Amino acid sequence: MAINLETLSPVELKALIADAQSQMQAAHVNHVKAVREKIERLLKSSGLTLAEVYPTRGGKGAKGPKSVVAPKYRNPANATQMWSGRGKRPLWFVQALKKRGITAESLLIDGAAKAAPAKAVKKAVKKGAARKVAKTAAKKAG
Repeated sequence: MAINLETLSPVELKALIADAQSQMQAAHVNHVKAVREKIERLLKSSGLTLAEVYPTRGGKGAKGPKSVVAPKYRNPANATQMWSGRGKRPLWFVQALKKRGITAESLLIDGAAKAAPAKAVKKAVKKGAARKVAKTAAKKAG
């Protein structure tokens, strides 16, 4: 059934497009249904479940549940609000840092991992020492 599109009016073309789109949606639904049935038959004949073949991410799949990170910072205004230091900074943290005299270190929970800041200080000291050496070498050369 070949249709000569050049002979159709704009109204007829719109109707043809609408019919084609509804036919395409119905064909897609039927195709999905057929593929689903094939998958279910294959899983049943194999003795497997879909969860065994495709474990979910982040849930109770092959890797198990996600680990929970201990909170690192506490809101001084509301002790129930805490943040692990991962992901986007919470609003209370950002607002607290805007206050005079408040630093991220002052918001640390007692006993929170302080090894990372010590590492950062050590690294900064090394960088500072390297800069001093470079400056003195530049002064001697210049």
